[in-house]
Amino acid sequence: MKYASFKMWIADKYHYKDGYAIWLVVRKDNKRKVMALGIYAEPHQWDDKQELFITDKRVPKLHPDRKYLNDWLTQKKSEILRIIAEFDKNKIDWTLNQFEQEFFHYSNKGNVKDYFEKLILTYKDTNHIGNATCYNRALHMLELFDDKFSERVFPEIDIKYVKAFDVFLQKRECKGNTRKFYFKALRAVLNKAIQDGEASESTYPFGKGGFSVASLEEETMKRYLPHEDMEKLKNTVVESAAQELARRLFLFSYYCYGISFIDAALLTKKNIVRYNGGNYIVYKRNKTKEAKRVKPIQIRITQEIQNLLDWFSANTLLVEDYLLPIVSIAGYKGERLYNHIRSRFGRNNKNLANLAKVLEITDMKLTSYVSRHTMAMTLQDNQVPREVISQILCHSDLSTTNTYLDSFASSVIDEAVKVL
Repeated sequence: MKYASFKMWIADKYHYKDGYAIWLVVRKDNKRKVMALGIYAEPHQWDDKQELFITDKRVPKLHPDRKYLNDWLTQKKSEILRIIAEFDKNKIDWTLNQFEQEFFHYSNKGNVKDYFEKLILTYKDTNHIGNATCYNRALHMLELFDDKFSERVFPEIDIKYVKAFDVFLQKRECKGNTRKFYFKALRAVLNKAIQDGEASESTYPFGKGGFSVASLEEETMKRYLPHEDMEKLKNTVVESAAQELARRLFLFSYYCYGISFIDAALLTKKNIVRYNGGNYIVYKRNKTKEAKRVKPIQIRITQEIQNLLDWFSANTLLVEDYLLPIVSIAGYKGERLYNHIRSRFGRNNKNLANLAKVLEITDMKLTSYVSRHTMAMTLQDNQVPREVISQILCHSDLSTTNTYLDSFASSVIDEAVKVL
């Protein structure tokens, strides 16, 4: 084994915006290689003996990220020892260039972009295309914000970093709910990275006292139709085939407790189950189907729903075993199927907008999501208890998140939705 050593030191020759650069120097066989670590300090913030940032509070103007950076430096020192030990174990007479390649390869373990991309690929491979798309959008926005994002490691994604990202989004005139979308994705990635041992909780920016994602939420405009407009949709058959299909898909969602477009698109004959003296549509929401303890949603097939299913069967081309004519090409799976449904979703909303003009619905923009809001308001207007409405909407409480449909007996919900 040939003698090798390493040291982390501050080079006080060139002063950059964030201070003097901290370097790693590795020596072997009377040769040395100097590598930039990408972090900076002022001389009074650096302990040259410990090769760490000073943490003694008696020292004035300590580095604000000293704790996070010391954790990161300690991790890097362990990686260096591991690399050298691996070389020695395999009896490799390594060069400084070989060490550099291995060191930056190990550094990729904590690389945020690499982790993002691996996560996106995993979601695609496991057919969670919506999640993959969400994380991909967040990654794209982070790269627009930070031209060095590809080099970032997890300790750098701290409270200071996310606050700067929020300012960037505000300057782009992103509303609170849009900003919340990006931060929820980033928070989820950091949580997964901590679970996988890729990141440390010490730099986590969203914990207690950290950046509040919930505070970004804005109250959205009410998107429900007045009773008279809903009656037009229920009772007016229109001449345009595309608009008539959009009208009936809207009604299907309305009678099926505001089922989302993608969940409706994925329904097949296997989702119809005989239960409790009648036929039910039983499914799990696409966006939460993999979450723990999520139970299937059960929708009793009322006469209105059956009439719509019969119309789709008699008047449209249904491929494979799909219940609705949303998926129009057989054989699509995974990302291809997801993108196909998204395309049909956009087309359906255009048809709904044209339908609104024909029916003179002017109070709001008519989209497929309006069916969900209208369903909920119809129940409330008919004195259905809010607890029951919450169950029908799959909210965990009276405000937002998911819960389980069968927390109430199905007969209670069956009775409640007779007013639709």
